[in-house]
Amino acid sequence: PEELARKHRHLYHVIDPHNWDGIQKHGLLSTSRLLSLFEYSNADRAVIERQRRPASVRLSHPVHGEAVINDNIPLIEKALTPYLDDGLAAADWYAMLNRRVFFWVDKTSRDGFLRAQAYQGRDRLVLVLDTLSVAKRYGEQMELSPINSGSALRRPPRRGLSTFTPLLKHDYATWRRLRHRVKATPDHIVEVTVVGGVDHIADHLIERHLVTGAEACWISLPLV
Repeated sequence: PEELARKHRHLYHVIDPHNWDGIQKHGLLSTSRLLSLFEYSNADRAVIERQRRPASVRLSHPVHGEAVINDNIPLIEKALTPYLDDGLAAADWYAMLNRRVFFWVDKTSRDGFLRAQAYQGRDRLVLVLDTLSVAKRYGEQMELSPINSGSALRRPPRRGLSTFTPLLKHDYATWRRLRHRVKATPDHIVEVTVVGGVDHIADHLIERHLVTGAEACWISLPLV
C-alpha cells in the first residue's frame, strides 16, 4: 500500500451527480453490488452486466431510490473480442468490469476521460480519494491494471484474466515486468480497481468537484 501511495497519492473516480446521495449511504459500489442492493433478477442483471451498454441505465428501488449506471460506449465488442485472452468472450469481460470499481491514478487520465466526446456537456462529480487510506483498508481487494480496461477502439491492448493483478502480490518493479511476453516496454499503472467497491466513502474522500457545462467548469464542493 505504501509503495502505491508514494507513486500515486490520490485516486480519482468520476460519477453521475445523481449517485452522490446513494454513495453517501451505501458506499461506492460496483455495478454488480449495486444490482444486488436494488434486488434485480438474474435475467435483468445479465442484460446490464454481460452486454455493452450504449447508454446509461437508470435503476429504481422503492427503498433505495434511484441510481445511474454509466454506459460503456468505448467497449466496442467487434474491436474487443479479437484481443481477449484465456478463452474469454466479450460478455465475460463486461462481467469482470462490472465486479470492480475503477480509479484513475493521475490527472492526465482523469481529464482525458472527462474530455471524451461521448461525455462532453454532461455534469459529472469527480471524487478524489486518499490512496494510502483506501489501500490500508481495501488492500486485499485492490488490483493494478496497465491498460484502460473500459476501452476497446481500433486494435486495443490485449487483455485477459491476468490484466488485473492483486496489489499485494508483487512489488512495483516486479509487476512492471509481468507482461514482458506481450510488450517490450515495462508497464505503468493506468487504473487501480477495488473489487466490490469502497464502503464508507467519507473515510477516504479528500476532495469533491462538480464539472459542469460544455466548458467543463470546475466547482469545488464540500465533502458532505
